Amino acid sequence: MSNAATLDKAPAAGSFGVSAQVNAAKARRRRLLIWLAIAVVVGAVIYGVYALLFTGKTVTTDNAYVGADVAQVTPLISGPVSKVLVRETDAVKAGQPLVLLDDADAKIAVAQAQAALGQAERKVQGYGANDTALAGQLSARDADIARARSDLDRAKTDLDRRQALSASGAVSGDELTNAKNRYAEAQSALAQAQASRAAAVGAREANHVLIAGVSLEQNPEVAAARARLDAAQLMLERTVLKAPVDGIVSKKQVEVGQQVAVGAPLMAVVPAGEAYVDANFKEVQLKKVHPGQPVILTSDLYGSGVKFHGRVRGLSGGTGAAFSLIPAQNASGNWIKVVQRLPVRIDLNRKELAEHPLRIGLSMKAAVDISGAN
Repeated sequence: MSNAATLDKAPAAGSFGVSAQVNAAKARRRRLLIWLAIAVVVGAVIYGVYALLFTGKTVTTDNAYVGADVAQVTPLISGPVSKVLVRETDAVKAGQPLVLLDDADAKIAVAQAQAALGQAERKVQGYGANDTALAGQLSARDADIARARSDLDRAKTDLDRRQALSASGAVSGDELTNAKNRYAEAQSALAQAQASRAAAVGAREANHVLIAGVSLEQNPEVAAARARLDAAQLMLERTVLKAPVDGIVSKKQVEVGQQVAVGAPLMAVVPAGEAYVDANFKEVQLKKVHPGQPVILTSDLYGSGVKFHGRVRGLSGGTGAAFSLIPAQNASGNWIKVVQRLPVRIDLNRKELAEHPLRIGLSMKAAVDISGAN
């Protein structure tokens, strides 16, 4: 009897245990749902606070790329390439030689110009010596005039005396005629001496004009010869093509033996330390973007762990579509409005660039702080 009662009570006890497990599972699921609801509410509150504090304080874009003012290396004279001193990707300093052109002709031109300068200096020095000689000639002409005037005075005195005696018959006609001839010859000699002096004065003045008021260095003939020498030396210096800026050698397209023409692009030097970013913002984002605003940028090269800080330099004068080679023509029946993007130029912190160098064309993400904009 007791065994049967025990067997009758066993199923009831089993049913009660299953029911308790079900109830515990429901309670556990209810608690999980409650915690999930609390987490959703807390997340919504946190997002709301974040949106209230930060939304509208920045405008961001990932359509941004590194740029730089690339310096082209082009020859100013033509000639064959004798040596190329750098390779692609080499880092160079401003003024560092990059390419050497054959300088044989330029050296000959310099030597000729130096010789011409020496000739000009000696020629001008000769003008000074001529001035001394012409001064001596002028003194000699003065002496000739004095002698001719003295001879004229004697001839005139002699003529006057003979003319006075001719009336009394004391002087023959031949003597009087000879006295007149001597007087005429003395007059002619004086005129000739005076003419010679005038010629000497003119020659000295003409020579004096060539040297008056300037030193040997400032003389026009010497200055012109020196200018030709400077030009020849400049052409010789231009046989050495130097780096215009600090940067990285790129787009090298010159080899030894190549005949290069004036203005032909030989390579480019990218100033990596002076890079900037062109961030293309949607037109609806630009209402409060102004020059001088701070910008925080990240590069795909370094990841979000490296922050670059910059400032807005300015906004472009037109969209990329407007400045494209073939601008879009929207005056068509199937026109669809597309939000345009305007490039915004951002200057980067040079110290940060030195620590984490960038290369042109790399992708960036930019966030402009517009919290101070009205």
